Amino acid sequence: MTKRHTLKFIAACALLASCAGQLTACSEASPKFTAIDITGAEYARDFALTDHNGTARTIQDFAGKIVMVFFGYTQCPDVCPTSMVEMVQIKKLLGADGNRLQGIFVTVDPERDKPEMLKLYMENFDPSFLALYTTPDKLTALAKEFRVYYKKVDGPTPTSYTIDHTAGSYVYDTRGKLRLFTRYGTKPELTAADIRQLLSVVR
Repeated sequence: MTKRHTLKFIAACALLASCAGQLTACSEASPKFTAIDITGAEYARDFALTDHNGTARTIQDFAGKIVMVFFGYTQCPDVCPTSMVEMVQIKKLLGADGNRLQGIFVTVDPERDKPEMLKLYMENFDPSFLALYTTPDKLTALAKEFRVYYKKVDGPTPTSYTIDHTAGSYVYDTRGKLRLFTRYGTKPELTAADIRQLLSVVR
């Protein structure tokens, strides 16, 4: 090998090493989530709902915050209150960044969940959390957009029905982009860790 070829070979090796280093750095910078990463999903990208104070809301109203969206209903006996309590725990686990988490509860029972009831329900957990609702005739389209299942199950009286529904929360980053789906039963510590990554990584 001539001196010129040797220099070219060394330069090529250096370039490859540099590229490999850059690829490694990019790989290390990619967050690893406990929740299901659904970044770029073509569903659940936005909503146009009313909160329990009567204010129209979209995801962009919460720019700068991580948004957790859970679908449920106020008379749910277990899954819904458990999920809301865990959301409160997640906020506490975030410490000083807790005020950057916006909890949102979307009712799948607008027939019974009136604004005043939704407001009281939120106050039981965290006054900063918001409950959102739509009209019964628009709920079907909303659930389809968010891939949320819900079905009324008759009770002993016409007003004592329950509702089977999807359990889990969507998580949006500070730019209002859908990023994660957290399964019901995920430990709050793990979800808080995922949210810390979203707060620290700008993509």
